[in-house]
Amino acid sequence: MSRYERLQNEVVAGGSVTELPDDELVGGWRGAIGVLGVVGLIALLAVFNVWWFVFVVGVLVAIFFHELGHFVTARWTGMKATQFFIGFGPRLWSFRRGDTEYGVRALPLGAFVRIIGMNNMDEVPEADEPRTYRQQSFPKRLLVISAGSIMHMIMAVLLLFAVYSIDGEQVERAGADINEVLRGGPAATAGIRDDDIVLAIGGATVDSPADLGDAVQAVAPGDTLVFDVMRDGEALSIPVTVAQNDDPDSPLQGRPFVGVASSDVFETVDHSIAGAAVNSVTDIVPTAWESSKGVIKVLNPVNVFTHLNGTNDDLSTRPTTLVGVTGLSDDVGDAAGLMGILFLLAVLNVFIGVFNMFPLLPLDGGHAAIATYERIRERNGRRYYADVSKMMPFAMAVLTVLLFLFASGLYLDITDPIG
Repeated sequence: MSRYERLQNEVVAGGSVTELPDDELVGGWRGAIGVLGVVGLIALLAVFNVWWFVFVVGVLVAIFFHELGHFVTARWTGMKATQFFIGFGPRLWSFRRGDTEYGVRALPLGAFVRIIGMNNMDEVPEADEPRTYRQQSFPKRLLVISAGSIMHMIMAVLLLFAVYSIDGEQVERAGADINEVLRGGPAATAGIRDDDIVLAIGGATVDSPADLGDAVQAVAPGDTLVFDVMRDGEALSIPVTVAQNDDPDSPLQGRPFVGVASSDVFETVDHSIAGAAVNSVTDIVPTAWESSKGVIKVLNPVNVFTHLNGTNDDLSTRPTTLVGVTGLSDDVGDAAGLMGILFLLAVLNVFIGVFNMFPLLPLDGGHAAIATYERIRERNGRRYYADVSKMMPFAMAVLTVLLFLFASGLYLDITDPIG
């Protein structure tokens, strides 16, 4: 097998396709030192920031269970899994039990399970052909390839249940929560305070921070707007005289402003155990929908380039990596403690589960799409096998785009951290 053919196989298989004989497996003191080195680097995070450590461990657990889902369902449906590795790159430590080599690789950036015969490009011994992925029924193939995302959804439900039953559920309400009032600005002069909830401006309902900004930008400097706010349970009407933004560094220089920063309004709703169980399941659907929209926005190349050139500050369209999300976990942990980190991990699990099922090779969703296509092409009970080699240019293009998004997100995470 040439290097290019091996690369193709590894791209489609999602990991190494190289099998080693037992006498070449990495063990003993070399393997122990390698594994301890990786564990030590992860543990070192706790020295710098305990929330980074908790979050990263949570991500690694999610990665492990993703691959465990593939592995268990593959074994259960009669497929042969020859490798189960945490990490990519060179082997640090491994051992074989039965058909499978288990181990740890040098780069803790993911994990993979090697299931033989994932496509027509994967050559396997004739005796193993009945146990290949490609020879199984459509329901079995679809179950195995979807099992990773299913595991992410299960983990998200469990994490949300823990948060809702212990700390309650944060429910979004109408209004704009004032986070910061500019000292000496129009709002501060009028009497607006931090933590005021703006419910209406000039008689028009404020459902979100965007409505607050739109109301201010709709008038001219010197006009007066009446802010209807809720402060410690008391309703107040506060007239605010709009000024002109004279900050030369602000993108809104010369525009109307009142000098406040606001965010969405959230209210804590306590749940019984039964209520927490129900809501942790039902909340997966809207979270998955928002994740789907987020993926589409981030995949838009226009959004990527506008973030890179500094003309776009909309975080919902910005590519990011685990480096950026890990940095954000510090703020989340400080503000909401362990429950905040668990909620962040729940949302991340839903996002990964949804993104992973997009019908693009080399993602699991690409394999699911191929299995579905093969099922559609079947005639009179006769199996149809797609020629995956014809899709390799497309798969490599997808991989190039993903690498570009990763590089862009990493650059932004380092030069302009979120939070």
